Amino acid sequence: MGKPQDYSKILIKSISTFFFIGYLPVAPGTFGSLAGVGLFYLLKESGINPLIVTSGLIILGFLVTEKAEKLFAKKDPSFVVIDEVAGMFLSLLFLPVYDIKVIIIAFFYFRLIDTFKPFPAGRVEKMKGALGLMGDDIVAAVYTNIILQLVLRLTFFKTS
Repeated sequence: MGKPQDYSKILIKSISTFFFIGYLPVAPGTFGSLAGVGLFYLLKESGINPLIVTSGLIILGFLVTEKAEKLFAKKDPSFVVIDEVAGMFLSLLFLPVYDIKVIIIAFFYFRLIDTFKPFPAGRVEKMKGALGLMGDDIVAAVYTNIILQLVLRLTFFKTS
């Protein structure tokens, strides 16, 4: 039987890489975001409150990402994708996700904003620990959500 710290390391690796999706060799952040979209889509009909799941993912991300950085001995390792999963959930929160067009647009906006890191996301990313790792994705998600809320309210964008 393994030592308790061995189980802790496995748990941190599992959660921070979102069940090892982060180890995919190409674009782990994009695949982490896609995993977030997929999970959000699966849960939308379950009756589970998306605000509770989003909050739980963000809290879980803050709890494990700093430990993951120490475990992997690397600042903001690319294979840590719990931040992208939580970011996608936050991006989709309170949007009409019954329309696949909205989900696709949210995914692309989130990836674009997360990549280019407009103020203050770039500054937040430079912070140490969990705040730096999670913070830039939270900023990108908030920007994504606000943009889509405005687009959906101020245009003639038709949802199915």
